[in-house]
Amino acid sequence: MRVGVLALQGDFEKHSDAVKACGADAVEVRMPEDLELCERLIIPGGESTTLEILIRRHGLDEAIRERAMQGMPIWGTCMGMILMAKRIQGRDQWSLGLLDVTIVRNAFGSQVHSFEERIAFSGLDSPMDAVFIRAPAVVETGGGVAVLALARGKIVAVRERALLGTAFHPELTPDRRLHQLFLSDHFGNR
Repeated sequence: MRVGVLALQGDFEKHSDAVKACGADAVEVRMPEDLELCERLIIPGGESTTLEILIRRHGLDEAIRERAMQGMPIWGTCMGMILMAKRIQGRDQWSLGLLDVTIVRNAFGSQVHSFEERIAFSGLDSPMDAVFIRAPAVVETGGGVAVLALARGKIVAVRERALLGTAFHPELTPDRRLHQLFLSDHFGNR
């Protein structure tokens, strides 16, 4: 399986390493033609304003939306989840508008309030360590969105069909269960 990792900015190398550790090929996606080679896509954490400019400049916005409409599994972590959201509370911010959720940025505070916490994740047999860095949270979900995890009383993981959003950074821990879940045949089924 070829898994695209958006490689314009952010911590894409750690996601690529995790994908490879799960036995799949990681493809660095920088242009629409790179995305055409992939069966799935991960949008990593990073700086949303910078990534927005680069996604639009390279024409990846329409390519990603088109692949999402075709049912491509797409996973956004932290800032990636913000860019996938249809609504961002209190901000007039561009997004891909894929995931029927309302997001609040920096839901747990600024950089100095970053933390690691064990959380239960629906579908996993035991809790996992989750790293939160200026993390967002979901404050509202559409009817087709399943809540998969909470941290400190806030929604930090959701799924809508083949779209996954996590407010934390699973690529920063040695636990590969979320990457394995995303790569599984079951996840690709709508």
